[in-house]
Amino acid sequence: MQFSRLPRNRGYRLESAQWLPQPRDRVFAFFSDAFQLETLTPAFLNFKVLSPPPIQIQKGITIDYRLRLHGLPLRWQSQIEVWEPPFRFVDVQTRGPYRHWHHEHRFEDVDGGTLCGDVVDYSVWGGRTIEAIFVRRDIRKIFAYRQAKLRELFVVDR
Repeated sequence: MQFSRLPRNRGYRLESAQWLPQPRDRVFAFFSDAFQLETLTPAFLNFKVLSPPPIQIQKGITIDYRLRLHGLPLRWQSQIEVWEPPFRFVDVQTRGPYRHWHHEHRFEDVDGGTLCGDVVDYSVWGGRTIEAIFVRRDIRKIFAYRQAKLRELFVVDR
């Protein structure tokens, strides 16, 4: 997991990659189920998908969520901006806690499995201080949990 600043004070970037020993189609199918985001989110966020099932992921669809961050109840809405199964998709925050959130998910066949890549560009209200004290630490915990959960789900074929 790597964090960097974007040029011209446009925010921050998280880059992360994880190899899973499963075919790309299977891994992408998992990520195509919006409700799996509840599985991949740590319990401390009390994350819940609010949009009713079934959710047919496609370009332009919006999905509503709720969560609790540092005791504050929050709503989040994302929109699928790019949908290119089984290679990649992009979700952007249309309402939520970030000033800007753009998350690209990439899936690539590598060594008999799937390399899952994430590139998240984000900016926060409150700027550099808030990002350094709270946001980066929270994002690191969230993505570390997500990677551990994906290893648990996909390393052993079920």
